Amino acid sequence: MIVGLTGGIASGKSTISEMIQEMNIPVIDADKIAREVVLPGEPAYKQIVEFFGTEILEKDGNLHRKKLGSIIFNDEEKRLKLNSIVHPAVRKRMIGHREELLEEHEDVVMDIPLLFESKLTHMVDRTLLVYVDKETQLRRLMDRDHSSAEESLSRIRSQIPLDDKKKWADDVIDNNGTFEESRQQLIHIFTKWDIL
Repeated sequence: MIVGLTGGIASGKSTISEMIQEMNIPVIDADKIAREVVLPGEPAYKQIVEFFGTEILEKDGNLHRKKLGSIIFNDEEKRLKLNSIVHPAVRKRMIGHREELLEEHEDVVMDIPLLFESKLTHMVDRTLLVYVDKETQLRRLMDRDHSSAEESLSRIRSQIPLDDKKKWADDVIDNNGTFEESRQQLIHIFTKWDIL
């Protein structure tokens, strides 16, 4: 079975992902792949430099993420262009990893933060949402990034609310409680899905 693991910013999805890996179930991390496909020498890197120019590069040739971020943050058209380069490259590599892993494993988890936003549910058999309430999400994000309530809220609002995602997910881990409570929920869901 291919499980799509998703959540929201500061929902604790990374913690659940680590728990899954400790159960010897392979996890494909979309964020990690997104960083890989824009490294020098990659086709997506070449397309980004062709479109945005060399001024978005660090001295060592890597992408200057902050500079690129400030360009696309204020320009919808350029943001869409960047996404049209990066997203297909990420999807292609994720599918490649998935096929390789399925040769040796019965179950694979695809950790995709924007699973619902990017309409990628067709890539997985079941969806598992890591959920926290709004207050917990805001508090954790402010603590984690040392950001103001205003900054944190604006980042949270840029994603689909977790309450909406809850309706679409096949199952939900309520991550408001302790580490052990979340682990027990994960075990229960994976047992129910015949993964454990």
